Amino acid sequence: MQRVIHRSGLFSRFLFVLWCLALLLLFYTLTRQNLPERLTHRWPWKLQLLDVQSAVAAVLATGGASLARAQYARTVRPTLGYFGRVYAGFAPHDQLAWVCHMLNGSQDVAVIVDIRYSIAYTSAAHAGGARDSSEWVQHQAAVALIESCGLVNREEFQLTLVGPGRPVSGPPLLMGWFTETAMGNLNNVFVRVRVLDRVGDTHERVINLLQGAIRSPSHPDPPPL
Repeated sequence: MQRVIHRSGLFSRFLFVLWCLALLLLFYTLTRQNLPERLTHRWPWKLQLLDVQSAVAAVLATGGASLARAQYARTVRPTLGYFGRVYAGFAPHDQLAWVCHMLNGSQDVAVIVDIRYSIAYTSAAHAGGARDSSEWVQHQAAVALIESCGLVNREEFQLTLVGPGRPVSGPPLLMGWFTETAMGNLNNVFVRVRVLDRVGDTHERVINLLQGAIRSPSHPDPPPL
C-alpha cells in the first residue's frame, strides 16, 4: 500500500510546534489567572505573556492552520497505481509481452525523487545459480541482475529508465515489459517508487511488475474501453 514516509518540516512539523506552543501559553495563562494573589508576584508567574482571550485565539488559529494543511495535503496527495496487459509490438520477433504501466490517479502532479528495484527469481533460475536481491538497487544494477540469468535486455525484457524529477501525471508511465522466456526466470520484479507532492510530503509505493502476469500469453489483450 502507498504510505507517507516523510512530511515537510516547514509546512507540517512547524505548524504542530506552533500549536503546542499556543497550548502551553494557554495553560500558563489559565494557571496564572487562578493563582492566589500572593503567588502572582513570584517567578515565573509574575510574567504576563497573554490574556486568556489572546491565548485561546492563538490555539484556535494554529489548530485551524494545522487542520487546513492536513486537508489540503489529502486533496493533493498522489494516488499511485499500476496495471498490466499482454501486448504485441513491444518485443522483437513478434513475441508477445507482459507490459506494466504506473499511473497517478490524483489530479495533482507528483514528482519522482527515487526509484529502486528488487529482483526475485523462479526455482528454475535458482537452480542455475541466480540469487534474489538482498537490497533495493538502482536501474542499471537491476538490469544487470536480470541479465545474469541469461536474459537479453531489450529483446526478452526491458525496464524503463526513470530518473528523479520525472513528473507522474496524465498518461500512464511505462515501467517495463517481459516476454514468456523472461517470465520463466523471473518470479517477481518489485519497484519502489518515491514521489514528492505539492505540499512537500514524500510518498512511497512498492509495485510488483509481474503480479498477476500472464506468463504464457497466447494472444494480446483487447484494447481497453
